[in-house]
Amino acid sequence: MSDSVEIIINQAKAVREAHDYSGTAPIWSKKKTKTAPVVWRPLLSDLGIGALIPVVTVAVWQLAGSAGWISSEFLPTPLSIARSFVELFASGQLLHHLGVSIGRAGIGFLIGGILGLLFGVLTGLFRSAEYVLDPSVQVLRLVPHLAIAPLIILWFGFGEVSKVAIIMSGSFFPLYINTFAGIRGVDNKLFEVARVLGFSPSQKLLRLILPAALPSILLGLRLSLAVAWIGLVVAELIGSQSGVGFLINEAKQNSHTEIIFVGIIIFAVVGKLIDSLFKVIERKFLFWRESYQG
Repeated sequence: MSDSVEIIINQAKAVREAHDYSGTAPIWSKKKTKTAPVVWRPLLSDLGIGALIPVVTVAVWQLAGSAGWISSEFLPTPLSIARSFVELFASGQLLHHLGVSIGRAGIGFLIGGILGLLFGVLTGLFRSAEYVLDPSVQVLRLVPHLAIAPLIILWFGFGEVSKVAIIMSGSFFPLYINTFAGIRGVDNKLFEVARVLGFSPSQKLLRLILPAALPSILLGLRLSLAVAWIGLVVAELIGSQSGVGFLINEAKQNSHTEIIFVGIIIFAVVGKLIDSLFKVIERKFLFWRESYQG
């Protein structure tokens, strides 16, 4: 009798050992090797789909220009624009002007972004600071770049300071607004948890408020960078001796339509590359967010 009970107990142990902790999923003796997901395949697929419209547009554009349906002075063909691009690149002018423009945009974006972040945190945390600062900031935000640019040039002249000031004035507002909105959008229950855990004000800011507002802050960074890039165009077209905007302005005066298109394409491509870089940074820091991906 004891032998039969022992056999039943051993069988029960074997059945339990053949299941995982939850008691529902069997553990297979044969190990399955996990293959790393291929990340570049969906990326290439998205790039291919996204490039469909530009490729078709360029092909139709070249065909219409070669057939003489469109005037070359009005709309030069993509091949003539490519030849101008190669000539500017070979002469070194393209890299020189592009480097100057990126430097201006970077400095203006850095100063304006830091100020926007600091003022956004200040008005988001303290209601008294909001009452004092936010009305004035909102009034200045509604002033267009083109309206304030002549005044900045009158104050600072045509040097680098005026160009950086125009870029800085544009990049300040998107980051300020999104930082303010992100902090005010933090769930109040998280503050109750912080009180229970005994967080200090610095711990509450660094471990609770800023991480919860990070999606809005990163969105503000992307928008600020886009506005800074637009402000760069305004600053260089109004008065400059170097930069991609100066290249476009000089080509306009000399009726070189191909070079104008080269400058426009450079602005578009570089802006898109920088925006894509910020998207990668956004995915890296917001990997925890379970949002709709489309």
